[in-house]
Amino acid sequence: MSETIGVFEVENRVFPPPEHFVGQANADDRSMYTEAEADYEAFWARQARELITWDKDFDTTLEWDLPFAKWFVGGELNITANCLDRHVEAGNGDKIAYLWEGEPGDTKTLTYAELLTEVKKFANVLKGLGLEKGDRVAIYMPMILELPIAMLGCARIGVAHSVIFGGFSADAIVDRCDDAQAKLIITADGGYRKGSASALKPTVDAALASGAPSVENVIVANRCDLNPDMVEGRDIWWHEAMAAASDDCPAEPMDAEQLLYILYTSGTTAKPKGIMHTVGGYLTQVAFTHKYVFDIKPETDIYWCAADIGWVTGHSYIVYGPLANGVTSVMYEGTPDTPDKDRLWDIIERYKVTQLYTAPTAIRMFMKWGVQEPQKHDLSTLRVLGTVGEPINPEAWMWYHEHIGGENTPIVDTWWQTETGGNMITPLPGVTATKPGSACHPIPGVFAELVDDDGNTVTNGGGYLTITKPWPSMLRGIWGDPQRYKDTYWSRFEGRYFAGDGAKLDDDGYLWLLGRVDDVMNISGHRISTAEVESALVDHPTVAEAAVVGSNDDVTGQAIIGYVILRGGNEASVELGNEIREHVGTKLGKIARPKTVIIVPDLPKTRSGKIMRRLLRDVADGRELGDTTTLADPSVVNEIATRAAEGGDED
Repeated sequence: MSETIGVFEVENRVFPPPEHFVGQANADDRSMYTEAEADYEAFWARQARELITWDKDFDTTLEWDLPFAKWFVGGELNITANCLDRHVEAGNGDKIAYLWEGEPGDTKTLTYAELLTEVKKFANVLKGLGLEKGDRVAIYMPMILELPIAMLGCARIGVAHSVIFGGFSADAIVDRCDDAQAKLIITADGGYRKGSASALKPTVDAALASGAPSVENVIVANRCDLNPDMVEGRDIWWHEAMAAASDDCPAEPMDAEQLLYILYTSGTTAKPKGIMHTVGGYLTQVAFTHKYVFDIKPETDIYWCAADIGWVTGHSYIVYGPLANGVTSVMYEGTPDTPDKDRLWDIIERYKVTQLYTAPTAIRMFMKWGVQEPQKHDLSTLRVLGTVGEPINPEAWMWYHEHIGGENTPIVDTWWQTETGGNMITPLPGVTATKPGSACHPIPGVFAELVDDDGNTVTNGGGYLTITKPWPSMLRGIWGDPQRYKDTYWSRFEGRYFAGDGAKLDDDGYLWLLGRVDDVMNISGHRISTAEVESALVDHPTVAEAAVVGSNDDVTGQAIIGYVILRGGNEASVELGNEIREHVGTKLGKIARPKTVIIVPDLPKTRSGKIMRRLLRDVADGRELGDTTTLADPSVVNEIATRAAEGGDED
């Protein structure tokens, strides 16, 4: 079944693309890889011309002044014309762009023609407020249709948007608006989450009371009838502004390097980094990857990326990629367990979803809830399953494969980042034989290598993941701080983009992502990935989810501390904790066996579902807990600290 390299377990289970899938796939052989390897600039130029409509053709594919790239130089396009106008002009205006469902169960559909009209009107609302090409606006909204309308309205006139996830605090809004010098915040009174209305407008008010003086106006969409305070002369109701706006707003051609958006990534010790993406290269790569990674058939597919638009996944694979390819997307407002734990499977059955793109964290949560939930529904319309956000452990991959994909649906495990803009390492479902837990290979036109501490290329085993050539959707820098861009991404290994992630190559040339390098523990001189140990913990039949951190240890430098959530029907005990601990030792070797396994009721997660391992390290080392304000449930950490104080399982 598997073998071990050091303490790294490599899957030997291989799943070729199903025969029925290969026969109809957009890509069913390696010809694109061969083409890109021969001349990657010519490859991307062909994709740009085939997938994108240009108002003016580009004359130079790439200008590369390391680390600064310009793609499709001299070309002009309007990204919203590519996402909307050209589909309407081709006679597809009646095609549904979004099948939207609110958490309470209300639904809306928006056709491409209707979406285009709304985008034109909102662009005119922005113009009426004095916004011009090059200005920046912040968007702080729930998962409602006004969110993509706002983004596209900005893009139509060259205003850069900065979307702020709706779970972030007032301080986060101030930081981002101050850095970008945003002139406008677009928000809503609230959104529905876990069965009730969650207010957003008061957070914006609190932010503007404490900072962000560049903000002149606030546009407020009414989602929940919360009747928020409206500041006269500053705040504007969305519906009133739209009612007064004209729907005549031609798409203005933009330079290929026109700034499209800024998306901030959190910094642990420094201020958030404003990642910049531009229109031409970004749209080319997200349209390409969306089409080929998810095998999109616009005529028949119902595609669902179950992410939040507040993150880059939503930008690329809910808004720009799907709309560029003219497909129908599902968009859902709420949580997957409201009103019941089968909400996602119910949506898939009702809308006849063909592609599902979600996170390993969600899949492990579904595992915890049990197979009876998806078994209530007909999931046979699914053609491609995708994962995003973190490495997926083989057990979760197999559960997804068996219980959601019916053992007959390709899984594309995608690695990429806010900084990369689009998918970088992933199988192509009609080409790649997949291994559970491996992102497999870089896409055509992307070139990755592993290197050791000295920058030497690693051809087998572990190393740092680097990208060796520029790619179209790469970040164009950090807003206002080109030196930080160089220092953060290009200084560790000369001439290489360092992603900050570790990975391993197996004998077959498959890449196994191990997570951030700060999630690689040094145990008695051995580098052990938290992802490896977490995968072994979840392999135990009683464990639903796990998180691992390195704790300071006088003898070994670091000791492995495991936190586990049990599957339903299992009771926590010292004996079970020891059994789970020994299971890891059996799977990976004693060097990787946790010093302690702590059985907990839940894990500290942000509102986007990411586990905050920093807090788990604080608990393990007995430190005072850091900021917990971004957690979905801050009380979880206190419960974990109590469990840890009661003692784990060690010898």
